[in-house]
Amino acid sequence: MTQMFICAVFLMGSASNILAQDVVDKTVATVSDGIKTELITFSDLRWQLALQPNVQISPASSEDLNSALQLLINQRIFALEAERLPRSAPSDKEVEAEIRRVLAQFPSTAEFERRLRIVGFDSIKDSNFERLISQRIAIEKYLDFRFRSFVVNTPDEEAKYYNDTFVPNFRRRFPGLSPATLDEKRAEINHLLTEAKVVVNIEAFLDDAKRRIEVVVLNPV
Repeated sequence: MTQMFICAVFLMGSASNILAQDVVDKTVATVSDGIKTELITFSDLRWQLALQPNVQISPASSEDLNSALQLLINQRIFALEAERLPRSAPSDKEVEAEIRRVLAQFPSTAEFERRLRIVGFDSIKDSNFERLISQRIAIEKYLDFRFRSFVVNTPDEEAKYYNDTFVPNFRRRFPGLSPATLDEKRAEINHLLTEAKVVVNIEAFLDDAKRRIEVVVLNPV
Protein backbone atom coordinates (compact mmCIF):
# COMPACT_ATOMS: atom_id res chain seq x y z
CA MET A 1 0.00 0.00 0.00
CA THR A 2 1.56 3.31 -1.09
CA GLN A 3 0.69 6.99 -1.47
CA MET A 4 -1.51 5.93 -4.39
CA PHE A 5 -3.33 3.57 -2.07
CA ILE A 6 -3.84 6.33 0.42
CA CYS A 7 -5.27 8.63 -2.21
CA ALA A 8 -7.55 5.86 -3.45
CA VAL A 9 -8.78 4.98 0.00
CA PHE A 10 -9.72 8.53 0.80
CA LEU A 11 -11.69 9.54 -2.25
CA MET A 12 -14.23 11.43 -0.27
CA GLY A 13 -17.92 12.12 -0.61
CA SER A 14 -21.34 10.63 -1.03
CA ALA A 15 -22.87 11.10 -4.45
CA SER A 16 -26.24 10.08 -3.08
CA ASN A 17 -26.15 12.88 -0.49
CA ILE A 18 -25.38 15.57 -3.06
CA LEU A 19 -26.85 14.52 -6.38
CA ALA A 20 -30.58 14.73 -7.01
CA GLN A 21 -31.86 11.22 -7.51
CA ASP A 22 -34.56 10.37 -10.05
CA VAL A 23 -35.14 7.04 -8.33
CA VAL A 24 -34.82 5.84 -4.76
CA ASP A 25 -31.21 4.81 -4.21
CA LYS A 26 -30.33 1.56 -2.48
CA THR A 27 -28.46 1.82 0.82
CA VAL A 28 -25.68 -0.76 0.78
CA ALA A 29 -24.13 -0.17 4.20
CA THR A 30 -24.08 2.14 7.23
CA VAL A 31 -21.12 3.31 9.31
CA SER A 32 -21.91 4.70 12.79
CA ASP A 33 -19.86 5.98 15.72
CA GLY A 34 -22.93 6.05 17.97
CA ILE A 35 -23.45 9.76 17.38
CA LYS A 36 -23.59 10.09 13.62
CA THR A 37 -24.42 7.52 10.96
CA GLU A 38 -22.94 7.66 7.46
CA LEU A 39 -24.74 5.93 4.59
CA ILE A 40 -23.09 4.17 1.67
CA THR A 41 -25.39 3.75 -1.32
CA PHE A 42 -25.12 1.94 -4.61
CA SER A 43 -24.63 5.32 -6.31
CA ASP A 44 -21.64 5.94 -4.05
CA LEU A 45 -20.05 2.69 -5.23
CA ARG A 46 -20.53 3.61 -8.89
CA TRP A 47 -19.09 7.08 -8.25
CA GLN A 48 -16.06 5.47 -6.66
CA LEU A 49 -15.56 3.20 -9.66
CA ALA A 50 -15.88 6.11 -12.09
CA LEU A 51 -12.67 7.61 -10.72
CA GLN A 52 -10.72 4.38 -11.18
CA PRO A 53 -9.16 4.00 -14.65
CA ASN A 54 -9.88 0.79 -16.59
CA VAL A 55 -12.69 -0.27 -14.25
CA GLN A 56 -16.04 -1.01 -15.88
CA ILE A 57 -19.02 0.89 -14.49
CA SER A 58 -22.06 -0.39 -16.38
CA PRO A 59 -22.37 -3.12 -15.47
CA ALA A 60 -19.87 -3.20 -12.62
CA SER A 61 -18.57 -6.55 -11.42
CA SER A 62 -19.31 -7.82 -7.94
CA GLU A 63 -15.57 -7.89 -7.22
CA ASP A 64 -15.14 -4.23 -8.17
CA LEU A 65 -18.25 -3.19 -6.23
CA ASN A 66 -17.05 -4.98 -3.10
CA SER A 67 -13.60 -3.43 -3.45
CA ALA A 68 -15.25 0.00 -3.73
CA LEU A 69 -17.40 -0.79 -0.69
CA GLN A 70 -14.37 -1.52 1.48
CA LEU A 71 -12.73 1.72 0.35
CA LEU A 72 -15.88 3.66 1.12
CA ILE A 73 -16.23 2.10 4.56
CA ASN A 74 -12.71 3.33 5.34
CA GLN A 75 -13.62 6.74 3.94
CA ARG A 76 -16.62 7.05 6.20
CA ILE A 77 -14.57 6.05 9.25
CA PHE A 78 -12.07 8.79 8.50
CA ALA A 79 -14.87 11.25 7.77
CA LEU A 80 -16.31 10.63 11.23
CA GLU A 81 -12.89 11.06 12.84
CA ALA A 82 -12.00 14.15 10.82
CA GLU A 83 -15.13 15.95 12.02
CA ARG A 84 -13.63 16.02 15.51
CA LEU A 85 -10.88 18.39 14.33
CA PRO A 86 -11.58 21.93 13.09
CA ARG A 87 -10.21 22.58 9.60
CA SER A 88 -10.45 25.21 6.89
CA ALA A 89 -12.21 24.43 3.62
CA PRO A 90 -9.98 23.63 0.62
CA SER A 91 -9.33 26.56 -1.71
CA ASP A 92 -10.48 26.71 -5.34
CA LYS A 93 -6.85 26.29 -6.43
CA GLU A 94 -6.52 23.12 -4.37
CA VAL A 95 -9.70 21.72 -5.93
CA GLU A 96 -8.49 22.56 -9.43
CA ALA A 97 -5.11 20.95 -8.77
CA GLU A 98 -6.73 17.75 -7.45
CA ILE A 99 -9.03 17.53 -10.48
CA ARG A 100 -5.99 17.87 -12.75
CA ARG A 101 -4.23 15.10 -10.82
CA VAL A 102 -7.22 12.78 -11.22
CA LEU A 103 -7.58 13.67 -14.91
CA ALA A 104 -3.96 12.74 -15.56
CA GLN A 105 -4.84 9.10 -14.84
CA PHE A 106 -7.21 8.95 -17.82
CA PRO A 107 -6.55 9.01 -21.59
CA SER A 108 -8.43 12.28 -22.06
CA THR A 109 -10.77 14.75 -20.39
CA ALA A 110 -13.54 13.53 -22.70
CA GLU A 111 -13.13 9.94 -21.51
CA PHE A 112 -13.18 10.97 -17.88
CA GLU A 113 -16.25 13.15 -18.35
CA ARG A 114 -17.98 10.27 -20.15
CA ARG A 115 -17.51 8.21 -16.99
CA LEU A 116 -18.73 11.08 -14.81
CA ARG A 117 -21.93 11.40 -16.85
CA ILE A 118 -22.65 7.70 -16.37
CA VAL A 119 -22.76 8.24 -12.60
CA GLY A 120 -24.74 11.49 -12.69
CA PHE A 121 -22.33 14.41 -13.11
CA ASP A 122 -22.42 16.81 -16.08
CA SER A 123 -18.66 17.41 -16.39
CA ILE A 124 -15.54 18.20 -14.37
CA LYS A 125 -17.06 21.67 -13.88
CA ASP A 126 -20.17 20.22 -12.25
CA SER A 127 -20.49 22.00 -8.89
CA ASN A 128 -21.49 18.75 -7.17
CA PHE A 129 -18.40 17.00 -8.52
CA GLU A 130 -16.19 19.88 -7.36
CA ARG A 131 -17.81 19.67 -3.93
CA LEU A 132 -16.95 15.99 -3.69
CA ILE A 133 -13.37 16.69 -4.70
CA SER A 134 -13.24 19.37 -2.01
CA GLN A 135 -14.39 16.81 0.55
CA ARG A 136 -11.69 14.44 -0.64
CA ILE A 137 -9.01 17.09 -0.15
CA ALA A 138 -10.30 17.78 3.37
CA ILE A 139 -9.84 14.12 4.27
CA GLU A 140 -6.34 14.04 2.77
CA LYS A 141 -5.43 17.08 4.86
CA TYR A 142 -6.65 15.25 7.93
CA LEU A 143 -4.48 12.26 7.00
CA ASP A 144 -1.45 14.48 6.55
CA PHE A 145 -1.97 15.97 9.98
CA ARG A 146 -2.97 12.76 11.75
CA PHE A 147 -0.47 10.33 10.25
CA ARG A 148 2.23 12.02 8.18
CA SER A 149 3.21 15.18 10.03
CA PHE A 150 4.49 13.35 13.11
CA VAL A 151 6.64 10.74 11.33
CA VAL A 152 10.36 10.96 12.10
CA ASN A 153 13.00 8.88 10.31
CA THR A 154 16.36 8.50 12.01
CA PRO A 155 19.74 8.51 10.19
CA ASP A 156 20.13 4.85 11.22
CA GLU A 157 16.84 3.95 9.54
CA GLU A 158 17.87 5.78 6.37
CA ALA A 159 21.26 4.03 6.33
CA LYS A 160 19.69 0.62 6.94
CA TYR A 161 17.24 1.08 4.06
CA TYR A 162 20.07 2.28 1.80
CA ASN A 163 22.36 -0.67 2.64
CA ASP A 164 19.77 -3.44 2.94
CA THR A 165 17.27 -2.46 0.25
CA PHE A 166 18.35 0.28 -2.16
CA VAL A 167 21.89 -0.92 -2.91
CA PRO A 168 21.02 -4.65 -3.37
CA ASN A 169 18.06 -3.75 -5.62
CA PHE A 170 20.21 -1.37 -7.68
CA ARG A 171 22.95 -3.96 -8.19
CA ARG A 172 20.43 -6.59 -9.29
CA ARG A 173 18.98 -4.19 -11.86
CA PHE A 174 22.23 -2.59 -12.99
CA PRO A 175 25.13 -5.02 -12.49
CA GLY A 176 28.52 -3.40 -12.84
CA LEU A 177 27.29 0.14 -12.18
CA SER A 178 27.92 2.13 -9.00
CA PRO A 179 24.81 3.15 -7.04
CA ALA A 180 24.14 6.73 -5.98
CA THR A 181 25.36 7.63 -2.53
CA LEU A 182 23.16 7.72 0.55
CA ASP A 183 23.31 11.52 0.60
CA GLU A 184 22.14 11.62 -3.02
CA LYS A 185 19.21 9.29 -2.29
CA ARG A 186 18.42 10.51 1.23
CA ALA A 187 15.33 12.55 0.30
CA GLU A 188 13.85 9.70 -1.74
CA ILE A 189 14.59 7.16 0.99
CA ASN A 190 13.11 9.44 3.64
CA HIS A 191 9.92 9.71 1.59
CA LEU A 192 9.68 5.92 1.17
CA LEU A 193 10.24 5.31 4.88
CA THR A 194 7.63 7.94 5.78
CA GLU A 195 4.99 6.46 3.48
CA ALA A 196 5.67 2.95 4.81
CA LYS A 197 5.13 4.16 8.38
CA VAL A 198 2.00 6.07 7.38
CA VAL A 199 0.53 2.91 5.87
CA VAL A 200 1.26 0.89 9.01
CA ASN A 201 -0.27 3.60 11.21
CA ILE A 202 -3.38 3.86 9.03
CA GLU A 203 -3.92 0.11 9.10
CA ALA A 204 -3.54 0.05 12.89
CA PHE A 205 -5.93 2.99 13.23
CA LEU A 206 -8.57 1.35 11.04
CA ASP A 207 -8.27 -1.96 12.92
CA ASP A 208 -8.87 -0.13 16.20
CA ALA A 209 -11.64 2.09 14.78
CA LYS A 210 -13.57 -0.90 13.45
CA ARG A 211 -13.78 -2.24 17.01
CA ARG A 212 -15.42 1.03 18.09
CA ILE A 213 -17.45 1.91 15.00
CA GLU A 214 -20.42 -0.15 13.85
CA VAL A 215 -20.38 -1.14 10.19
CA VAL A 216 -23.52 -2.84 8.89
CA VAL A 217 -23.82 -4.19 5.34
CA LEU A 218 -27.53 -4.09 4.50
CA ASN A 219 -27.42 -5.15 0.85
CA PRO A 220 -24.44 -7.23 -0.29
CA VAL A 221 -23.11 -6.40 -3.71
